[in-house]
Amino acid sequence: MLYIGSHVGFNKSSQLLGSLEEALSYGSNTFMFYTGAPQNTIRYTIDDELTSKAIKKMQENNISLEKIIVHAPYIVNLANNDKEKHQFAINFLKQEIIRCEKLGITKMVLHPGSHVGSGIDLGIENIIDGLNKVLEIDNSVCILLETMAGKGSEVGSSFIEIKKIIDGVKKKELIGVCLDTCHIHDAGYDLNSFDKVLDEFDNIIGLKYLKCLHINDSKNVCGSRKDRHENIGKGYIGLDNLLKIIYHKRLDDIPKILETPYINDKAPYKEEIELIRRNKAI
Repeated sequence: MLYIGSHVGFNKSSQLLGSLEEALSYGSNTFMFYTGAPQNTIRYTIDDELTSKAIKKMQENNISLEKIIVHAPYIVNLANNDKEKHQFAINFLKQEIIRCEKLGITKMVLHPGSHVGSGIDLGIENIIDGLNKVLEIDNSVCILLETMAGKGSEVGSSFIEIKKIIDGVKKKELIGVCLDTCHIHDAGYDLNSFDKVLDEFDNIIGLKYLKCLHINDSKNVCGSRKDRHENIGKGYIGLDNLLKIIYHKRLDDIPKILETPYINDKAPYKEEIELIRRNKAI
């Protein structure tokens, strides 16, 4: 079954119910949201009544809570070698896991982090240390490491780097991967040969760890390491390649989330989801 949706908002007054209603307006059957602003760690109390209303409405619309994704704020950096900032990231992620559990969400996407000059190996060690401390708490939320474009000192732009992190995590049942099409394209993976890329992912990491896909075109040529998303079919990946990924038989049950740019200050998701649904790849 195709699970297709997009990033949606989450605000104090409507919370999960508002996120769901926005997703439904786009024709989605899954969605992703931040539980607060992505550029900071300020968070407000989860309203259980709004959550209950949202879950009831999901059931009425045949939307599975297990397919809904939370994204951790991108400023949280487990790779940082600064002890104070590293500990702050650990503490915040523990709180975010508790928020996910209150919302009934079981999957949280996380950018692995940036080593900010300390080197890739130490960055990976710090991420492993942080994840093991975060996952010490008793919970059922799976942290999905997002594949990155390799901009600056980002960790996680290769499948090998993601694999090294997973190898160091003790609770492997609570770790997974979110594959971003723009990011892996910008990191140098040729999506004209996606079957080969998927085989490489399976051989290095294992498909059992793949729990979410971010579906984005790219403004940049393959290997640019820039991370600039483009609208579906408007970039260097192209519509045909994205459709082959979205409808790939080995990825059938995995949520696919659009994070494409707004067009004239308007979300493009309804039109892009319609485009995807009417152009099913053979």
